[in-house]
Amino acid sequence: MEKNKNKRTDFGYCGSEVFWLETTGKGCHLESDMVYDAVKKLNIKDHSILMIENVGNLVCPSMFDLGESKRVVVISTTEGVDKPTKYPDMFHSSDVCIINKIDLLPYLDIDIELLKENARKVNPNLQFFELSATKGEGMNAWYQWLRENNKLIS
Repeated sequence: MEKNKNKRTDFGYCGSEVFWLETTGKGCHLESDMVYDAVKKLNIKDHSILMIENVGNLVCPSMFDLGESKRVVVISTTEGVDKPTKYPDMFHSSDVCIINKIDLLPYLDIDIELLKENARKVNPNLQFFELSATKGEGMNAWYQWLRENNKLIS
Protein backbone atom coordinates (compact mmCIF):
# COMPACT_ATOMS: atom_id res chain seq x y z
CA MET A 1 0.00 0.00 0.00
CA GLU A 2 1.42 3.35 -0.92
CA LYS A 3 0.21 6.88 -0.42
CA ASN A 4 1.76 8.45 -3.49
CA LYS A 5 0.52 6.95 -6.73
CA ASN A 6 2.79 9.24 -8.74
CA LYS A 7 5.83 7.51 -7.30
CA ARG A 8 6.96 4.85 -9.75
CA THR A 9 7.12 1.68 -7.68
CA ASP A 10 5.82 -1.40 -9.43
CA PHE A 11 5.51 -4.47 -7.27
CA GLY A 12 3.34 -6.13 -9.90
CA TYR A 13 6.39 -7.69 -11.53
CA CYS A 14 6.68 -10.13 -8.64
CA GLY A 15 3.00 -10.96 -8.53
CA SER A 16 2.19 -8.64 -5.63
CA GLU A 17 -1.05 -6.77 -5.44
CA VAL A 18 -0.61 -3.00 -5.08
CA PHE A 19 -3.26 -0.65 -3.79
CA TRP A 20 -2.75 3.10 -4.03
CA LEU A 21 -4.10 5.38 -1.33
CA GLU A 22 -4.17 9.09 -1.80
CA THR A 23 -4.39 11.81 0.75
CA THR A 24 -6.06 14.98 -0.40
CA GLY A 25 -5.48 18.61 0.26
CA LYS A 26 -2.78 19.19 2.83
CA GLY A 27 -2.59 15.58 4.05
CA CYS A 28 0.96 14.36 4.50
CA HIS A 29 0.31 10.89 5.87
CA LEU A 30 -1.97 7.90 5.89
CA GLU A 31 -4.42 7.27 8.69
CA SER A 32 -5.64 3.97 10.09
CA ASP A 33 -9.14 4.27 8.64
CA MET A 34 -7.66 4.69 5.15
CA VAL A 35 -5.58 1.55 5.61
CA TYR A 36 -8.53 -0.37 7.06
CA ASP A 37 -10.75 0.53 4.09
CA ALA A 38 -8.03 -0.44 1.63
CA VAL A 39 -7.31 -3.78 3.34
CA LYS A 40 -10.97 -4.73 2.96
CA LYS A 41 -10.56 -4.34 -0.82
CA LEU A 42 -7.47 -6.56 -1.03
CA ASN A 43 -7.55 -10.32 -1.27
CA ILE A 44 -5.01 -10.97 1.48
CA LYS A 45 -4.25 -14.63 2.06
CA ASP A 46 -3.30 -16.13 5.41
CA HIS A 47 0.37 -15.71 6.34
CA SER A 48 0.81 -12.81 3.92
CA ILE A 49 2.84 -9.72 4.59
CA LEU A 50 1.16 -6.38 4.08
CA MET A 51 3.59 -3.52 3.58
CA ILE A 52 2.36 0.00 4.06
CA GLU A 53 4.59 2.72 2.66
CA ASN A 54 3.70 5.92 4.45
CA VAL A 55 5.85 8.27 2.43
CA GLY A 56 6.50 11.88 3.09
CA ASN A 57 8.96 13.07 5.63
CA LEU A 58 10.35 11.57 8.82
CA VAL A 59 8.02 13.59 11.05
CA CYS A 60 4.38 13.35 10.09
CA PRO A 61 4.07 9.58 9.36
CA SER A 62 5.64 8.67 12.70
CA MET A 63 2.76 10.13 14.67
CA PHE A 64 0.04 7.86 13.33
CA ASP A 65 -0.60 4.25 14.30
CA LEU A 66 -1.78 2.39 11.21
CA GLY A 67 -2.31 -0.91 12.99
CA GLU A 68 1.04 -2.27 11.88
CA SER A 69 2.61 -5.05 13.91
CA LYS A 70 6.14 -3.89 13.06
CA ARG A 71 7.38 -0.50 11.94
CA VAL A 72 10.41 -0.05 9.71
CA VAL A 73 12.19 3.19 8.95
CA VAL A 74 14.35 3.33 5.82
CA ILE A 75 17.23 5.78 5.71
CA SER A 76 19.68 6.22 2.90
CA THR A 77 23.43 6.51 3.36
CA THR A 78 23.16 9.80 1.45
CA GLU A 79 20.99 11.37 4.17
CA GLY A 80 23.69 11.71 6.81
CA VAL A 81 24.22 10.59 10.39
CA ASP A 82 22.06 13.29 11.99
CA LYS A 83 18.63 12.09 10.85
CA PRO A 84 17.84 9.95 13.94
CA THR A 85 18.46 12.86 16.29
CA LYS A 86 16.90 15.44 13.97
CA TYR A 87 13.71 13.35 13.51
CA PRO A 88 13.61 11.19 16.66
CA ASP A 89 9.91 10.25 16.59
CA MET A 90 10.26 8.06 13.51
CA PHE A 91 13.23 6.19 14.93
CA HIS A 92 11.70 5.94 18.40
CA SER A 93 8.51 4.37 17.05
CA SER A 94 10.28 1.89 14.74
CA ASP A 95 11.33 -1.70 15.34
CA VAL A 96 13.78 -1.86 12.45
CA CYS A 97 16.04 0.63 10.71
CA ILE A 98 17.06 -0.21 7.17
CA ILE A 99 20.15 1.65 6.04
CA ASN A 100 19.86 1.58 2.27
CA LYS A 101 22.29 2.42 -0.53
CA ILE A 102 25.31 0.87 1.18
CA ASP A 103 26.79 0.34 -2.28
CA LEU A 104 27.46 4.10 -2.30
CA LEU A 105 29.62 4.03 0.85
CA PRO A 106 32.95 4.19 -1.07
CA TYR A 107 31.81 7.52 -2.52
CA LEU A 108 30.35 9.11 0.62
CA ASP A 109 31.73 10.66 3.76
CA ILE A 110 29.41 8.94 6.24
CA ASP A 111 30.12 6.92 9.35
CA ILE A 112 27.54 4.10 9.47
CA GLU A 113 28.46 3.22 13.05
CA LEU A 114 27.82 6.84 14.11
CA LEU A 115 24.47 6.75 12.30
CA LYS A 116 23.56 3.60 14.27
CA GLU A 117 24.84 5.13 17.51
CA ASN A 118 22.63 8.19 16.97
CA ALA A 119 19.64 5.98 16.24
CA ARG A 120 20.29 3.90 19.37
CA LYS A 121 20.31 7.09 21.46
CA VAL A 122 16.70 7.51 20.41
CA ASN A 123 15.76 3.81 20.42
CA PRO A 124 18.23 1.33 21.91
CA ASN A 125 16.10 -1.61 20.70
CA LEU A 126 16.34 -0.86 16.97
CA GLN A 127 17.44 -3.73 14.78
CA PHE A 128 19.53 -2.67 11.78
CA PHE A 129 19.82 -4.01 8.25
CA GLU A 130 22.39 -2.58 5.86
CA LEU A 131 21.13 -3.01 2.31
CA SER A 132 21.71 -2.16 -1.27
CA ALA A 133 18.37 -2.62 -2.97
CA THR A 134 19.97 -2.19 -6.40
CA LYS A 135 22.88 -4.58 -5.82
CA GLY A 136 21.08 -7.03 -3.53
CA GLU A 137 23.58 -6.71 -0.67
CA GLY A 138 22.04 -7.57 2.69
CA MET A 139 18.72 -8.60 1.19
CA ASN A 140 18.92 -12.23 2.33
CA ALA A 141 19.11 -11.16 5.99
CA TRP A 142 16.16 -8.79 5.46
CA TYR A 143 14.10 -11.52 3.77
CA GLN A 144 14.94 -13.90 6.62
CA TRP A 145 13.75 -11.34 9.16
CA LEU A 146 10.49 -10.95 7.24
CA ARG A 147 9.96 -14.72 7.16
CA GLU A 148 10.73 -15.16 10.87
CA ASN A 149 8.56 -12.26 11.97
CA ASN A 150 5.69 -13.33 9.74
CA LYS A 151 5.64 -16.64 11.63
CA LEU A 152 5.62 -14.83 14.98
CA ILE A 153 2.77 -12.55 13.96
CA SER A 154 0.60 -15.02 12.03
